[in-house]
Amino acid sequence: MMKKILRFLLKAVIVIIIAIVVFLAVVFIVNIISNKTDKDKIVSYGQLVPVEGKNMNVLIQGDGKETVVLLPGYGTGAPALDFKPLIDELAPFYKVVVIEPFGYGLSDVTEKERTTENIVKEIHEALQQLNINRYTLMGHSIAGIYGLDYVNKYENEVTSFVGIDSSVPTQGGLDEPFPSDVYKILKKTGFLRLLSKLTDDQLIAPEVNDEMREQIRIISLKNMMNPNIISEGENFKPNFAAVENSKFPKDLPVIFFLEANNTDVEGWEQLHEEQIKDLVHGKLMTFEGTHYLHHTRSKEIVENYRSFMEDINKGQ
Repeated sequence: MMKKILRFLLKAVIVIIIAIVVFLAVVFIVNIISNKTDKDKIVSYGQLVPVEGKNMNVLIQGDGKETVVLLPGYGTGAPALDFKPLIDELAPFYKVVVIEPFGYGLSDVTEKERTTENIVKEIHEALQQLNINRYTLMGHSIAGIYGLDYVNKYENEVTSFVGIDSSVPTQGGLDEPFPSDVYKILKKTGFLRLLSKLTDDQLIAPEVNDEMREQIRIISLKNMMNPNIISEGENFKPNFAAVENSKFPKDLPVIFFLEANNTDVEGWEQLHEEQIKDLVHGKLMTFEGTHYLHHTRSKEIVENYRSFMEDINKGQ
């Protein structure tokens, strides 16, 4: 009797092990096949700009006399599509330039480490290649870190800075090491795709038609935790530290649009108030919504940005 039980348990364990191996193999193979088929489904947009031997994708829309350059938050799969509501509101008044940094959207992946210095230099080179020399810098989330460095390096080019729930150097929360190895394993085995499939309703995207939403999904999967996104995550702490003592130029107009009642970062509004307190023209506004305010509050963002700049220009 005992032998029968042991034989049954052994068979059960073998069946379970085989099932797990088959499951892992299926996830891995499906990911490889999906990566190839998804690549053929991507609809190109924007234009490729040569930057340091690689191609950076840039979308330009609108033909206004003044230019607004949009920079994405960390890990945004397809910035030019993610910014669509904001582009639609800005384009009637401005020339809108959406930068997709290396590793984002349809841009190449670079071998260079994702330091603030490298990212800022590359963005500037892309704009130089396009002969864009005067512009407002408008950035979401971590673009607040890169933007702070950028406006100090290229002060003569930037006419104003707009932060959309933008990061600040002193916000904290960077003590935990970035789980690079975990993400690499999940990416290589196909489990990142599986997890995104199981939580498809969690895809971060604005209200767009089904075709564009599918493009955002495909491009986001392509870029999810690629080497540049991993490198950028590993550089969070040093990148924030690099601008810890930086301030916005006193005469640069700066306006922040923040998520109201942010519970993720203690003193969110106060941290931003600190950044603008000594500026000649500084303003802060809050809106009900999520971290991705440009998905739902683009109209208010553009209206208030235009009013802010008009008031400044009238006083000059």
